[in-house]
Amino acid sequence: MIRVLETPRLVLRPLELSDAGAVQDLFPRWEIVRFLADHVPWPYPADGALSYIRDAALPAMERGTEWHWSIRPRAGPDRLVGVIGLMDKPDDNRGLWLDPAWQGRGLMTEASAAVMHFWFETLGRSVLRVQKAEANLGSRRLSERDGMRLVGIHDRDFVSGRFPAGIWEITREEWRGRRSPAGDAPGR
Repeated sequence: MIRVLETPRLVLRPLELSDAGAVQDLFPRWEIVRFLADHVPWPYPADGALSYIRDAALPAMERGTEWHWSIRPRAGPDRLVGVIGLMDKPDDNRGLWLDPAWQGRGLMTEASAAVMHFWFETLGRSVLRVQKAEANLGSRRLSERDGMRLVGIHDRDFVSGRFPAGIWEITREEWRGRRSPAGDAPGR
């Protein structure tokens, strides 16, 4: 079962079908989708969020191969501002997006820390790998803040075209070495 995760400023709730409307309102923006994998349809269909949550995310969550959360400010937990997820896929274990109006505040760093704790401590995984367009500077900075290192580059198809993509990695031991001495971690 996927639990609610909390950070100082965020509540991460397991993604639900009822989140489809908010996702549909926020997600189909070029600045969000341009560096996502090309399996994301563009232009985004009117039922894209509903179809994705109902037909892909929720079944994968039930199978225990993916874990997805809506990102919500603690001060207004009824407002969805993004989504973050973990996937049991080779070299591609985390995906995320945040409403541009909420970017630049360190919120994705908090959300990422919470799901990394879930990945390593709850799921017991030994390594987390993420792929990202080398041109996606914000996402690269997030991986650097997370303590990840670049372990490979290859070409990958994104919504906006084919670009070099970096594979970023951090091991459980490296991640544990970066945590506070008290072992503080978000979640409940």
